[in-house]
Amino acid sequence: MARSLGKQEFETMQNRCRLVLIAPPPELAANDDSHVEAALAAGDVASLIIPDYGQDEVSFQARAERLTPIAQAHGVAVMIAGPARIATRAKADGIHVEGSLESLAETAEKYQDRMMIGTGSIKTRDDALERGEVQPDYVFFGRFGYDNKPEPHPRNLTLATWWSEMVQVPCIVLGGNELSSVEAVARTGADFVALGSAVFSDETDPARAVAEANALLDRAASHFEGA
Repeated sequence: MARSLGKQEFETMQNRCRLVLIAPPPELAANDDSHVEAALAAGDVASLIIPDYGQDEVSFQARAERLTPIAQAHGVAVMIAGPARIATRAKADGIHVEGSLESLAETAEKYQDRMMIGTGSIKTRDDALERGEVQPDYVFFGRFGYDNKPEPHPRNLTLATWWSEMVQVPCIVLGGNELSSVEAVARTGADFVALGSAVFSDETDPARAVAEANALLDRAASHFEGA
């Protein structure tokens, strides 16, 4: 059974920030099945988000249908960041909506009784609050493909700190391209930290990266509990 991104499960982790992985762009050698499966098998991963990266629908559906069962076999929930019909065809766990607020509301109304709904496209507090009113399963602070610096974007850290103090809907924050960036995200109180290029690059061992990221998150949780 795939894991949920719900608040209750997070609380059973004693406020430990958990890892979410963003599937790599299809042009990377690290996009092959063995790299993705190695990462998913290497430690605690709450979810795999699969963006379409501008692929045509046929290619994206094939990719989603290939990666989804691999993730689910490891107890990892799969979120499709693309057309909802692709998520249903691939038998994914949920849909990640990057479009307009209206698109989010329509997707939630149609699918939320049977799939998880997450959302991004958030730049301001107002954006976050408007999307939060739809009651998604999570909000995402960051943009796919923009984890090209060592540290998380300061705006995303600021939004996550505010959100975590004010709102019950879980949040995911995009980390940087270095594994150490998970510690900055954990300090915000965010429920989840998303890593893409820090785990999936042609020069990185994905299994070692996931294991190290989880070790850093364990250490961060212990530090905060002892503070």
